[in-house]
Amino acid sequence: MMECRALHAGYAQTEVLHGIDLRIAQDELVGLLGPNGSGKTTLLLALSGVLPARGGDVLLDGTPLAAMAPRERARRIATVPQRPEVIPDVDAFSLVLMGRYPHTGPLRGYTAVDHDAAAAALAATGTAHLARRSAATLSGGELQRVLVARALAQDTDTLLLDEVTAGLDVARMVEVFDLLAQRHRHGLRIVAAIHDINLAALYCTRLVFLKSGRVVLDGPVAQVFDEQALSAIYETRITVHPHPVTGTPQASIVPGVGAAGVPHGAAHRAM
Repeated sequence: MMECRALHAGYAQTEVLHGIDLRIAQDELVGLLGPNGSGKTTLLLALSGVLPARGGDVLLDGTPLAAMAPRERARRIATVPQRPEVIPDVDAFSLVLMGRYPHTGPLRGYTAVDHDAAAAALAATGTAHLARRSAATLSGGELQRVLVARALAQDTDTLLLDEVTAGLDVARMVEVFDLLAQRHRHGLRIVAAIHDINLAALYCTRLVFLKSGRVVLDGPVAQVFDEQALSAIYETRITVHPHPVTGTPQASIVPGVGAAGVPHGAAHRAM
């Protein structure tokens, strides 16, 4: 179980998360949704242990992340950032191989098992043909898929993703989420911040909506994907209808209309 207990987190003098309580089981694929600035990235950083809690705790199977050594956390939790960190001057294969670092020992380097895991992750993400390309020369979408491969090669039981489809075309986006759904079915716990609420509804087993650093809605897709709730959270008129093939609820934005049915900008024009 991954758990937040009364979690407070932020940066410098700014507190972003205000008392988050959340429990995420091993068999879940959770979508984190909400408006810009709602705290999704901050929550993922706290769940990874990269951002220390200012108050409360983040626990993994009952152990506070703060009490775990970085290498121990890295054997359990892999991450894919929203904006790639500075990319080292290496080829894509070497970048993916870095995901195996938590499994290396103090007196040995990467083994054949590590190389095989990196190659398998590149193949799974459709990036094997990029293996010998310099990571610095990859397009944004190519690099994003290589970073997903690095996280998969890490072979953890928890995967945290921040806007993983940023820069991907529609076909590659579907391929990545099909792969993630497959890995989830084989036991991988996934928590993903997703900008596209329809994509989240199609693939996630549970949706957690944040707003102003607090959880405002949490539950199975069929339960929480509601016109009134979505309109209130995003402050714009949203309708919900079934997907024509899967029947999964999907959202449509009503142009020019706010959540209360008032045209956007009307309040400013009236002043």
